Amino acid sequence: MRHGKKFNHLGRTTSHRKAMLSNMATSLVIHKRINTTVAKAKALKKYVEPLVTRSKIDSTHNRRMVFSYLQSKDAVTELFKEVSIKVGDRPGGYTRIIKTGNRLGDNAEMCMVELVDFNEIYGREDSKDAKKATRRRSKKTADSSKTKNEAPAEIQDNVVVSEDSLDNDTNQEEKEKE
Repeated sequence: MRHGKKFNHLGRTTSHRKAMLSNMATSLVIHKRINTTVAKAKALKKYVEPLVTRSKIDSTHNRRMVFSYLQSKDAVTELFKEVSIKVGDRPGGYTRIIKTGNRLGDNAEMCMVELVDFNEIYGREDSKDAKKATRRRSKKTADSSKTKNEAPAEIQDNVVVSEDSLDNDTNQEEKEKE
């Protein structure tokens, strides 16, 4: 029976689960983005978010508490120096889970877990430019219909053609026939 089991055990013993989450959290802090299964990502989110909240206040006690979870001095330094500065004003929700499809081998649902303020792909000012571009296209289509209507009025009747250009044209036509 499943009474009183509040979190996903991920099919592992307690020590294996703690070691796996610690390694995944360390990788997430150092690389800012990792790929994993959705179940592990949800467990990792619950594991990492309190650590990021602790990193906002840089004290010896908080560093030691975070080190007890991460077991990596490099990850702790990275968390307190770079990550905490970027998320200083954010009240929570430091990680994002983006589903990427199913794994080929066992059809497990895969995802990408990333720290929210470290994305370089989307969610920036580029999205505003894309909206402007769609508006411009609609205006261009309206402008192009006007130019089509005005084109016959703008045709010039006085076209001067030199004899040299006519000779060149006939020479080129003869070459093409050969």
